[in-house]
Amino acid sequence: MKSTKIIYWISTGIISLFALSAIQMNSQAAIDGAKHLSIPRYLGLEVSIGQLVGAVLLAVPAVPARFKEWAYVGFGIMYLTALNAHIAVGDSFIPFGMMAVIFFALLLTSYLSFHKLQNAKS
Repeated sequence: MKSTKIIYWISTGIISLFALSAIQMNSQAAIDGAKHLSIPRYLGLEVSIGQLVGAVLLAVPAVPARFKEWAYVGFGIMYLTALNAHIAVGDSFIPFGMMAVIFFALLLTSYLSFHKLQNAKS
């Protein structure tokens, strides 16, 4: 059980820290990246706000499981959409698509360990 907690907190911590980097949504790199992927500016801002909310939902232990579930769904959709967007504009898989796949794998690791911990409580 201790190893499951460690896996959960490491994977969730990495996801949350990456999501908190959305604070830089007005950086020139973020603006250029959104323009490269043909993503409207308003959508980039909405996704950044969603990432901040999702990071808090995943990182705070007192949040009910049903809210964490929705955060996992949101992050999963975001990572798969990022992969699709990079493929659609013709970016090479390494490093662009690979980042989305790595973070999706971390998200799955966090999700599965979260449920393992929830089932152990029951």
